[in-house]
Amino acid sequence: MTYKYFELSISKIFFFALLILLSSCKDKLSKETVVYTNSFDSNNLTNIDNGVISLYNGSLVLGQYNNSGFTITLANLPKHDLITISFDLFIHDSWEGNKQAPDGPDIWQMVVNGNTYINTTFSNLDCAPGNFCSPQSYPFNYPNSYNNPKTGAYRTDLPGVCHNAGPGGTTEYKITKTFTHSNNILTLQCLDKLVQTNSTDPKCDESWSVDNINIKAITL
Repeated sequence: MTYKYFELSISKIFFFALLILLSSCKDKLSKETVVYTNSFDSNNLTNIDNGVISLYNGSLVLGQYNNSGFTITLANLPKHDLITISFDLFIHDSWEGNKQAPDGPDIWQMVVNGNTYINTTFSNLDCAPGNFCSPQSYPFNYPNSYNNPKTGAYRTDLPGVCHNAGPGGTTEYKITKTFTHSNNILTLQCLDKLVQTNSTDPKCDESWSVDNINIKAITL
């Protein structure tokens, strides 16, 4: 065996040993525990304040809300360092994003234990050629960004609830947030600040709902 071949073999052995070490440590570095999951198919409103369940597009969802929202409170969480919250967010009908009074802005928020992790706007209006497009802040926080309507959407072909009842009247977003958290109590609030000065039925003009909420506690 030449020295060069021996050196190359040692390098390969070291490389594979490092891969094995990293793989074996992966499970020890973190542990995920699902502390809450709800698809609302069983009308379960346990731990939810101001919970409202409705039928949307053939499935039960939490909502619809307009200038309102819900609070989920979880106690006795296991010891953890991080929290991951994920859910489907449905933006129904004529949200106007960053547009100013008297039509906006249309703001949506996610607050955990008093800390605001999402404070954004959504625009659910299609941009017709030659017409003004009302921008939205999502996927960034308001008012720091001006993005086209429906930027970052998962689906844009869903039916609306009321005013825009046809296809495209609802936009679905996949929301996922991970952040540091070690308190044994978690309070999740989803809220909105919607403006509809020209509508006799605000909830019919703009609303939102959520589905498939999943909350994980992660230990490093």
